[in-house]
Order: sequence, then C-alpha cells, then structure tokens
Amino acid sequence: MSRDVLDVMVAHLNREAKFGAYESADDAEGAVAEAYASVARLLRAQPRNIAVVENSTVAFFQALSAFDFKPGDVIVTTRNDYISNQLAYLSLARRHGVQVRRAADLPSGGADPQSVKELLRDSHVRLLAVTWVPTNSGLMQPVETLGEVAEAAGVPYLVDGCQAVGQIPVDVAKLRCDFFSGTARKFLRGPRGIGFLYVSDRALQRGDFPLYIDMRGADWVSADDFAPAPDARRFENWEFAYSLLLGLGEAARYALAVGVERGGGRARDLAATLRRKLAEVSGIRVLDRGSDLAALVTMEVAGWDATELSKLLRTRGINTSASLRAYAVIDMDEKRVSSALRLSPHYYNTEEEIERAVAELRSVIARSSTAS
Repeated sequence: MSRDVLDVMVAHLNREAKFGAYESADDAEGAVAEAYASVARLLRAQPRNIAVVENSTVAFFQALSAFDFKPGDVIVTTRNDYISNQLAYLSLARRHGVQVRRAADLPSGGADPQSVKELLRDSHVRLLAVTWVPTNSGLMQPVETLGEVAEAAGVPYLVDGCQAVGQIPVDVAKLRCDFFSGTARKFLRGPRGIGFLYVSDRALQRGDFPLYIDMRGADWVSADDFAPAPDARRFENWEFAYSLLLGLGEAARYALAVGVERGGGRARDLAATLRRKLAEVSGIRVLDRGSDLAALVTMEVAGWDATELSKLLRTRGINTSASLRAYAVIDMDEKRVSSALRLSPHYYNTEEEIERAVAELRSVIARSSTAS
C-alpha cells in the first residue's frame, strides 16, 4: 500500500476509537461518496453502478447469485478461470444441475472467441463468466472480444477483474459486461479485505439482485414483500469496514493519479524483461502462454517445490508466491507441473531488483546442483 492509503485508513480508525463507529461513518459521509466516485472513475462507470463488498470473490459470488439457475442451464467459461470461480460453477452443477462448459483455447493460449461463440448458440446458456487474468499465469484473456460475442448472443457477461484492476485500463462500456468484480489489493495497491462489484444499468433494469439480500440492499416494505435498492447498493451488506472502504477509494484515486496505462505498462515491461532473463537460466521453465501477457510471471524451477522456494526467497528479501496444481488443475496438468513460482513486478520496482531476483534464482539452482 502507498503511504496515502495507509494514512487514510489509520485516520478513520483513530476517529472510531475516539468517537465510535456509527458517528465516524456519519462524519466520513463525504469521503465515502468520493471513494465510490474514485472507484467508478477507475472503471469509467458511475458511482450508482458500484457496490462495495468484502473481496473480489464475494463480489463475483454476489453476481452469480443473481441468476436463478435451474437444471439444464449452462454456464460458459474458460479453462483458466480462477479456482474459486471454478469451484462455484461445480457447486452449482452439483446442487442445481447446471452444466459447465469451457471454451477451447487458441494454440497460442487464451480462450478462443470462435469456440465461445459456438457455445453461446445453445439456448440453455444463462451466463458467460471469464477471469481476465488468471491467478496462475500471466495470460490476459480477450475480454473485450468476448464481450462483443456475449452481447451479440444476448447472454449476460460476468468478468473477474481481480488481477487486472490497477495494471490494465478498464472501460466497462468496452467490455460490454453486466458485472465486473475487483479487489482493492494486488495491482491497485489498496488494503486487504475489501473489493467491489460493478453492476451495469442493464442488469439493474433487468431487476437482478443477489439471492441473500441485506438490509442495505433492500427495503422491507410489508410482511411478505421487499423492494431492492435502485442502484448497485442492492449487492452490498450493511456492515463493512469503513476504514477499508476509504483505503479502497484512496487506492483508486492514487492509481488514477499515476495513470493505469502508464503504471501498468511499466509493470508489464518489467515482467517481459524478467521472462526474457529467466528464459536464459538453465533449470527454469517460464510457464506463461498467450499473445498478450500481464505482469504476472510464472515458472517451474527444477527440483524445487514452489512453496518452499517462495519461503526461501522471502528470507532473502524477495517477495514471491506459489501457485499450486489445485489452484488451476487444467492449466497445471497441461503444463505438467505440480506447482509454479509467481513473481509480480509493479511500476515501483526497478530493473536492478529484477536483476537481483534472477541472480538469487541462479544461486539457488547452482547450490541445488552442487548439493545433488
């Protein structure tokens, strides 16, 4: 997080400690409205279309729950959707008899728009759901093209933008999506524990609302009836952390000030440099596939479990993460790996840090070879 984000959050927590949660929320009303406006500007949307929830997965699930799936209904998705989304599809299949159909990939990687188009011809398709940038790879899915396909077919479109927001410019009008989920953290550099859902005017006009609607999202108008809120607030819960909301808003404002195209472009340039240098290291296999790649670099390091290697590198001041087979069964099995090390450079990283990370990996591999 940036210092600005942290300062906004701490200031609100200090207010809560002195004056109480309700009073502090009332005092922050103007700042809260500006936070919604900043998130909306980040997506080129309007504040009325933004719902704030606990995280990107909750946002995605709120959108899913707006559909009254019945046995035989079809969800079309990709082979690289985020694990929690894949699990949700499978849970719907087990509980409600929904069919899950995954589009074929292009030879270069990424969903084949023609395959999606063919799948959407089935009248039983209720939803197209796509993860823009999967957690296990630098792949960027062709979400704008898929939005055109979905709109032409008259199929609602849900985009998981968790890894995209902050590194790739987002224009929900160009995406043609009904819903778009995102997080405050990752490339947006906001706090953990809060996310957001964009809800299109089209979805609102359809009357979409989540299965478990909260007192913030609806009015209880009579003993046996309720009325959903007129805007995206219908997807929110009444209780959430206002300090995190203000942190989200400040992170969005900060990203806009930096320029997502400028900052994200630098992050992706650093990732491309990292891939190029790693490809020269014996014992490392770069795993990213696709014609366009994001600022997530994944690799297999011979003889190493990614979780253990990530822990070792952290002791040397290099922050990485491990992606396991269970996170992306289809993709990992195709690549014949059980785990992958992930490095995610951002715009504030330097070329010298990229060099150092590669040097440390060379050192680890060399020592492993000597030990064996």
